Parts: sequence; C-alpha cells; structure tokens
Amino acid sequence: MRTNYNDNNYLHLTVKEDKPLLEFLLDSMENTSRTKIKSTLQGRGVKVNGKVITQFDYPLSCGMKVAVSRSKQNAEMFKNRYIKIVYEDRYIVVVEKNVGILSMAAGHSSLNVKTVLDSYFKTSRQKCTAHVVHRLDRDTSGLMIYAKDMQTEQILEHEWHDIVYDRRYVAVVSGEMEDDYGTMTSWLKDNKAYITYSSPYDNGGKYAVTHFHTLDRTTDHSLVEFRLETGRKNQIRVHSADMGHPVCGDIKYGNGDDPIGRLCLHAYVLCFYHPITRRRMEFETPIPVNFRKLFK
Repeated sequence: MRTNYNDNNYLHLTVKEDKPLLEFLLDSMENTSRTKIKSTLQGRGVKVNGKVITQFDYPLSCGMKVAVSRSKQNAEMFKNRYIKIVYEDRYIVVVEKNVGILSMAAGHSSLNVKTVLDSYFKTSRQKCTAHVVHRLDRDTSGLMIYAKDMQTEQILEHEWHDIVYDRRYVAVVSGEMEDDYGTMTSWLKDNKAYITYSSPYDNGGKYAVTHFHTLDRTTDHSLVEFRLETGRKNQIRVHSADMGHPVCGDIKYGNGDDPIGRLCLHAYVLCFYHPITRRRMEFETPIPVNFRKLFK
C-alpha cells in the first residue's frame, strides 16, 4: 500500500490485493472506526479510480487507486465551544449548535454559525461556503443542516417539507403537565413589536401544528418532547405558553421560571432525505444533562 499526502483534501491509497472496498478501507485505515468509514462511504467521500463509489462490497483489483475524503477527519479535528460537526460530505454539513450563537449573521460583529463554518472550510481547504437553510434561535441548542453550495441550498429550501420527515425538540417546561400526549394547533402572527401571538381562529397568520409527549414530570417541571408538523417562528415557545406550561428560561413568552439559567429548548432529532443522494439521514443528540438533572 502506498500513501500520498500531497493532496490535502484526500488520502490516496493504492490497492495491493483483490478485496471488497469496505474491507480494504478497514485494513488500510486502522485508526479509523468502522462507523466513521461507513459514514464516509455513504457521504460520497470515497473515489475508486476517480469515480465516486458508495457500495460497501465494491470489488477492488490490484493496482486500483482509492481516494478517501479527509473532510471527515477535518471535522473531527474541528474544535469550537459553540459548534460540533456531527456529519459532513461534499454537499451538506450537520452541526449541533450550543446556546449563545446565532444561526447566521445579524450584524458585522455578531457571533454566528455560518461565519464559523466558512472559516473551517477555508482552513480545511474546501472551496465552499455555508448556506443557511433553516434557523435556531440564539438561545436554542441542537441540530441544524447547512448546504455547502447554492444548488443544494435551493433543493433544501424548495423541498424542505418533503425532505425533512422528522424534527423533534425536547424542552423543560414550567409546572406539571396534565397530559402524556396531545396536539396544539393555532394561527401564529407577529405584531409590530415582533412578538408572536396565537389565536384559535384564522387571524391572517400561519397555521401551526405541534405534537407533544411528556417524558418526565415533577410538581415543578416537566420534560416534554415536541414534534413539529409545521415550522413556524417561535412555534414551540408560543404553544407551550398556550398550554399554561411555558418553556423554562424563556424571557419572551415565559413566566420567570429559569431553573438552569438558559432557554430550556433543544433540537435533538433531525431526520431527512439527503438532498442529492436521497438516502435517509437520521441524527439524534442526547437530551442535555442539565435538563435531566431536574428530574433525578
């Protein structure tokens, strides 16, 4: 096997004996886990003789050239207190964002995910920029997708409701939830002060549907999973307040209950069809530890 590091974007390998592609990669990249190698394959990060191959059992012959994208390795080396890269390929990057950072710029000096990702792409010598396709509030943590080119961004923007098939949040809400399951519906509309208000009747706003499942409860707080059927601005926060159980730490729609010093809302499940390959992509992050501590 011969390794060439002249190209910073790919690790170049030469096949010395006939074997399936996945087996070859596992033998050649001993310090990389099977899961990471399979993820790189699925993410179109492996080329054989210049052609992208995703088939695990693709037959290799002696002398073939295999190139493995180093962007996955770059992502693992990426360190930032506000962002963790959980998946990356040539078309998209999925991140888990922390509280305290905007999804995109809202001023010249504002800290935002797009700027951090653009800096990472430049450092890792990737000729792309981050394109915003959906947003989380500054004080909401969790999973987000960014496109790496305009074509992918346009597909995600125009086909969002067909591509994304499961989005779930978890929240700590104030008080003891009465119901284990339920659905909230209303029309949501912003007023001139940019406060979203809710109406059971059509008020000229947008119809919103939120499904909830109570995961745990005490007399003071409840841990609730929210699944969005629609994705309106401030939807979960407003519907929680409508139920009489606002999200804890919510200075806009809350009741002052702030047990851990942050907005207790986290986007923890994100499932979608890849905008280019159409493969099912499913991501889930743990419920934040400081949420769970309230229910021990």
